[in-house]
Amino acid sequence: MKNVLICASMLGSILAFAQEKDSIKTKGIDEVIIINSYIKKDSEYSNKMPLKAIENPQVYSSIDKTILENQGIYTADDAFKNIPGLQTMWTSNGRAGDGGAYVSLRGFVSANSLRNGVLGAVTGTIDAINLEKIEVLKGPSGTLFGSLLSSYGGVINRVTKKPYETFGGNVSLSGGSYDTYRAAVDINTPLTQDKKLLFRLNSAYTNEGTFQTEGFRRNLAIAPSLSYKPTDRLSINLDMELFQMKNMSDQTFFFYSGNYLQKVNNIKDLNLDYKNSYLGKDLTNTGRSINFFGQVNYKISNSITSSTNFSTSSSYSNGFMPYLYFMGDDASSMYRSDQSTRDSRKKSLNFQQNFNGDFHIGSLRNRVVVGFDYLRVNNNQNFYDVNGFDRDASGNSIPVPLHQAGFDYTNFNGTALQEKYNAMAGSESPYLIKGIQENYAVYISNVLNITNNLNVLMALRVDNFTNKPGITGASDSEERKKLNQTFFSPKLGIVYEVVKDKFSIFGNYQNSFKNLDYYVDASGTTRTPIPEQANQVEGGIKTSLFNGKLSSTLSYYNIQVKDVLRSTPSDNPRAQIQDGTIVSKGVELELNAYLVKGFTVIAGFSYNDSKYTKADQAVLDRRPNTSGSPYLANLYASYQFLDGNLKGLGFGIGGNYASENKIYNSADGVFSLPSYVVLNASAYYDAKKFRIGVKVDNFTNQHYWIGYTTANPQRLINAVGTLTYKF
Repeated sequence: MKNVLICASMLGSILAFAQEKDSIKTKGIDEVIIINSYIKKDSEYSNKMPLKAIENPQVYSSIDKTILENQGIYTADDAFKNIPGLQTMWTSNGRAGDGGAYVSLRGFVSANSLRNGVLGAVTGTIDAINLEKIEVLKGPSGTLFGSLLSSYGGVINRVTKKPYETFGGNVSLSGGSYDTYRAAVDINTPLTQDKKLLFRLNSAYTNEGTFQTEGFRRNLAIAPSLSYKPTDRLSINLDMELFQMKNMSDQTFFFYSGNYLQKVNNIKDLNLDYKNSYLGKDLTNTGRSINFFGQVNYKISNSITSSTNFSTSSSYSNGFMPYLYFMGDDASSMYRSDQSTRDSRKKSLNFQQNFNGDFHIGSLRNRVVVGFDYLRVNNNQNFYDVNGFDRDASGNSIPVPLHQAGFDYTNFNGTALQEKYNAMAGSESPYLIKGIQENYAVYISNVLNITNNLNVLMALRVDNFTNKPGITGASDSEERKKLNQTFFSPKLGIVYEVVKDKFSIFGNYQNSFKNLDYYVDASGTTRTPIPEQANQVEGGIKTSLFNGKLSSTLSYYNIQVKDVLRSTPSDNPRAQIQDGTIVSKGVELELNAYLVKGFTVIAGFSYNDSKYTKADQAVLDRRPNTSGSPYLANLYASYQFLDGNLKGLGFGIGGNYASENKIYNSADGVFSLPSYVVLNASAYYDAKKFRIGVKVDNFTNQHYWIGYTTANPQRLINAVGTLTYKF
């Protein structure tokens, strides 16, 4: 609360400062810029070609850097709260390979994997220091992005800041609740007098504490970029990203099967101490992601361009990953365990060549992209377990009480855990994920304008996937067989603009797929799988009214995933059969409005009905426990003075709603996280040479949880103030 009062005092100073006329010698804020910053913009990445939103048959959402700045957001993960139909399920922990944040989209788990349309995975916290905007493409998108970089629910694409032709930038300092402090810099400069060679550096360091008894995050982001344009036809871009993270993982509860599920069915029933981490000190992990990017664009003719892209992604982690779980009969006690990584790595390489054309055949306009894509993933991830930190004299794992006064939860700490691992030296059974995956693909997509108001998008992708695994899992003693599969992925979209550039009706068919590993059937025979695939049918309307000041999208979708591997009744607990089906359907509404000068609104609502329609009896006709909340809503409204003595002063308020989330949903029990409403507010004063901003998140001090088959408590009320100097 002290921090909130400090921020309120700061805001009062802003108002007093704004009344001094001599201090308001700022450059006028262009209202057009304000509009463009909040209203959904056209995308160059959703179909690998420039398309207006109104003529694009795919649904996507876009969050601009101005929104991030006005809301005081400095991570991509936090920006997701502005995306309709997206729910954060799992916060980033920095673990190599899979340590990034996970979200739910249209009932399916998704993670960040794209940067400017190509591979750009990050396994820790993604700093927003170099973000121009975030795009979320909705629905199965395997036709243009493949199976390894997309999910059935959608694709998250980060669009980054680019160098520009003048010297400029800013430096900012932030501080606030829970020992939060941050320093960030954005510097741009031309390196040659002819301004053909440009350089930009974005970097930030952030420290965050916790509302609980133990926990912290320290994040470093360094993102230089270089652009060179030797001729009007040729441009070259080189970029690098380094995200380094040292942290103690957020508190995570797992819920396994057991009779305790008959006694409790909601996280509130456990009466957990919300502020107690139930852990000690020094349970730290170090994670790192390093990405390199290269792009060469060449204008072959007035109607044909070439784009050659190269990217590499490397992640590393080393350290503890403690977790807590429930099982057995007693809901008043829990178990404590750890899954560490040691020198764990994942490396990926992506090469992509695109040729774009815009030409007429007769009277018909064609916008086409023809591309080739190569992706190589090298897994070398090493997991080590202490499965049961607390044990009795016979070595059996025992639970610890949740509500026993004076119990020392801090005895589960880094020193004690390392002693456990030292005692196991030579007898450990690590879980290893090793091997190489390669994917070759060719694709073609064409937008054909049959009339000035009617266009049809047709696309097809052909993938050849190979998996050369090493040892996967401690129980495997020999290298598995190589898997080689070829798969076709089509896409179809139709858009009819009832009123040109203002109102359109659209429909799409989209496809995506997933390559699976060999499995064992009920007879013990090893079977070769076919790719699991998702097919979506979607229809809706899009608007762009009042000169673009009001844009909206309303859609209904139906996604069917077939050929899902599922367990089958057998004496062999590993036995599976590939005949499962999941159906996910729902509606989404997104609204972006700027109808009153200085006043903007972004809002969204979604409903998702997801269930197993062919599966094990335990989950048949039930919602998958990874699908998130069925109902989601988001709202952000802001007002900025564009004239007068208060010119540059702005305020914003918004929030998110999520309905009940069933993180365990089976015939033997149901366990849920309750619905929640989280409200946030911000204020800022933007002048020519400086900017002052204040944000207060969760200002009602809501106790709420997110989960991906897990329960993770989220931050209580917190405030952060930021001072930025521009040059």
